[in-house]
This record gives sequence, C-alpha cells and structure tokens, in this order.
Amino acid sequence: MSIEEIPPFAAPQMTPLRRWPDNIFRWTALIAALAVVGLIFFVGFELYLDSRQSWNKFGLHFFSSATWNPASDEYGAWPFIYGTLVSSLIALLIAVPLGVGTALFLTELAPQKIREPIIMVTEVLAAVPSVIFGLWATFVLVPWLRDNPFQWLQHWLGFLPLFEGPIYGPSMLSGGIIIAIMILPIVTAVSREVLRSVPNLQREAAYALGATHWEVIRIAVLGSARRGLFGAAMLGLGRALGETMAVTMAIGNRPDISVSVFSPAYTLASVIANEFAEAISALYLNSLFALGLVLIGITLLVNIIAQLILHSLAGGQSGKVM
Repeated sequence: MSIEEIPPFAAPQMTPLRRWPDNIFRWTALIAALAVVGLIFFVGFELYLDSRQSWNKFGLHFFSSATWNPASDEYGAWPFIYGTLVSSLIALLIAVPLGVGTALFLTELAPQKIREPIIMVTEVLAAVPSVIFGLWATFVLVPWLRDNPFQWLQHWLGFLPLFEGPIYGPSMLSGGIIIAIMILPIVTAVSREVLRSVPNLQREAAYALGATHWEVIRIAVLGSARRGLFGAAMLGLGRALGETMAVTMAIGNRPDISVSVFSPAYTLASVIANEFAEAISALYLNSLFALGLVLIGITLLVNIIAQLILHSLAGGQSGKVM
C-alpha cells in the first residue's frame, strides 16, 4: 500500500453519552463563577435595601458629612472613610517594603537551612486570629509605641503636621501598624510565589552580560515581577480595608478627622462592629448598613483601579491581580 492509499485519520465521533461529563463540568464551572458574582450583587443589594432610610434622609451628603451623633440622629461617613483609607495607606507603606524585602531574601539570598524556618513562621503568623493581635496591641504594642517610638517621632519630626498634638497611644498610626503586621504574611507569601515564578533563564542571561547580583535582582527579577508584586500589594490592601477586630482595639475609635497620625480615629469596619449592637433607632441601624455599603464600594473601586493600573503596566494587555 502506497502512502497515497493510506486513509486519513478521522477523529472519533463524540456520542451524546460521551459528551455529558464535559457538559456537566462546563455548566458546573459556569454556575460556580456566576454564583460568586451574584453573591457580591446580592450582598450589595441587601445592604442598599436596609440602608434606604439613611440615603433618603442624607443623600450624597452622607459621604461628606463629618457628624456622627446618634443622640440627634445625624450621621455622616466621612470620618470613617478617612480613617479607613489613611490607616490602610499607613499599613501598605510599612508592609509592602517589608514583605517584598522578605520575599527577595527568601528567594534570592537566604540559605536553605534558614529559609524553611522563616517561611514556617510567616505562615503561622498568617493563621493568628485577629482578636489575638488586638489583645497584644492593646496591652503590649500600643503602650510601647506610646512611650518609645512615638516620643522619638514627635521629638525629631514634631514640626510636621503629621506628628503634632498629644500622644494618646491608641491612634491612627497604631491602627496602621497593627494592620501592617496582619497583612505582612499575605504580602510576603504572594510576593515570594511571584518571585519564584521568574524564569532562571532571565537571571542567567543577566549574569552572562556581566551584571552584579544586585543588578540581576533589580533588573531581571524585580523588573519581570513588578505586576505580580503590585498584585500582592493590592491583596494586602483588600485585607487592610476590611480588617475589624485588631484595628478596633488599637485605633482609638473616635470619629474625628485629624492630620496628626497620633490622634484617635475610626474605620468603617470598626464602627460597624462597635456600634451595631447599640443601634436602637431605625435610622441609626440604616446608617450602619450604609457604612457597610460604602465599604463594599471602596473595595470594588480599589480593585477596579488596580486592574486598570495592571493593564497599563502590561502595555495594553489585560492583567490579573494574581
């Protein structure tokens, strides 16, 4: 038989009986994906229904009002939005450099005998409950910060508005620091996986061109992993925005707006946790539901902005946080 006489290969026909596992898997995966999206919209819709009285009375003024007075039924979200954003920013400024630096050490510099113990300790830190961090912050961290680093900061940097005023202990800076400690394991773990995913070929190519170890890390590793590292920071920010118990026990819980990081503050999550059981009037309860809706909106907005930044970092290609 010549080559021309060999019949072409024909793919086996998929009978309906053989296709049903694929169809079941496809529809199951689609339902799971839609359930996640639907859950977000369902939670948001329920929060809106339970906060309509607050929106009807205050309208958009609810976002800009700095008054939170249950005695007179006057409510505004601005002190809590401010406290949430500023404390999360402080946490990112502390946790991201530490997390990325730790991940670089573990992937590029650390010997094997100390790498695994550090990774284990980092994973254990991520498993500590939030309330334990809060107790530790209340009785150990905040008093130490008040008597030592805060005094030093005010002595040397007290001419700046950020470090003016009396030092109470529980404050915006204390809340930001405890949030930074809590998001540090997340940032470190994700950053480590991102750096490990950088191909060794890029490192070897940089060494072949005469680059030093630092130049290899800066150009070949960090340059390739910048999108993933930004995604790690965004995951940490998502945790920081929604942190409740630990920050409630460290931030001071006062609905004020102050430039000084030594002043007590409040966050959206902490005011909901603190005052939900005390909400006796319908408008009070509706306003707390409205704060929950605002928190979800901020979280979604941050993620949308992060996706847009990742898109620009990718040079026009769609990017993912992870």
